[in-house]
Amino acid sequence: MTGARVVAVGHHQPARVVPNSELEKLVETNDEWIRTRVGIVERRWAGPDETVDLMAFKAAQDVLDKAGMSAADIDTVIVATCSALDRSPNMAARVANRLGMDNNPATIDVNTACSGFPHALAMAQHAILAGSSRTALVIGAEKLTDVTDFTDRTTCVLTADGAGAVIVTAAEDNQISPVLWGSMPQMGDAVRIERDNDDKFAQNGQAVFKWTISELPRIAAEVLEKAGVAPSELGAIVLHQANLRIIEPLARKLGADNAVVATDVTESGNTSAASIPLALSKLMESDPLPSGTPILLFAFGGGLSYAGQVIQAP
Repeated sequence: MTGARVVAVGHHQPARVVPNSELEKLVETNDEWIRTRVGIVERRWAGPDETVDLMAFKAAQDVLDKAGMSAADIDTVIVATCSALDRSPNMAARVANRLGMDNNPATIDVNTACSGFPHALAMAQHAILAGSSRTALVIGAEKLTDVTDFTDRTTCVLTADGAGAVIVTAAEDNQISPVLWGSMPQMGDAVRIERDNDDKFAQNGQAVFKWTISELPRIAAEVLEKAGVAPSELGAIVLHQANLRIIEPLARKLGADNAVVATDVTESGNTSAASIPLALSKLMESDPLPSGTPILLFAFGGGLSYAGQVIQAP
């Protein structure tokens, strides 16, 4: 085996649906403003007992069921999150425990905020290519409502909860392209969750928006070049679900006219590291792509970090 591939995708969302009208009761905002600025119509909020690791576990169960696999088949668990309130045991270890894994799996957490999932996916791929792993469970899970300031109308309308997961296995050929990852540390304060802000999410939305509009198409094009995939060959584009005004123009700027563009932000809100696997799983359920179809994954987040790769549809 000289490669790695994604063999299944799954997800979990809390049951509680929160429309924009409910936010109108919390802060000075309205449905039209939210739809116009970020494209969100509704989002999911977790209850008090729905923790990050519980949602990650449920997404893991979903993807294992879809793959026809058991937890015993997994030797590596990687969870991307920035909203875990408990630091140790980490979320990956907690998920492994919930799954009843007694095969001594590697358990790793990744925190690059919203770009966490493609970072975690690349780490799983690297471990497999290096021979350190054969089958990895990669999860993005967030309970952003735990770190949301519900008096800040610029951020509380964005945040939501949920989890998405993929299983990556060794393969005869590589069906995950080399990751393109990096950061803009000088913009690190543009997205933050810090003690001096009561551990609440805050961002400079204008700075992030300007950066994404000016830099995202160029970096995404570099991801495709590194993958050896032309924009016209893409079957789907799954970006971090931050803002519809960022997501929709990208396909046009890339020239990916044939690609389905995931716009799950409209009904799931911004779920940070969970947004890409969550959107990918829901896309594959509603509009399955033929196996082998190239899919661009790309995310940006705190740090200001970014990462992306092209995978083949399972």
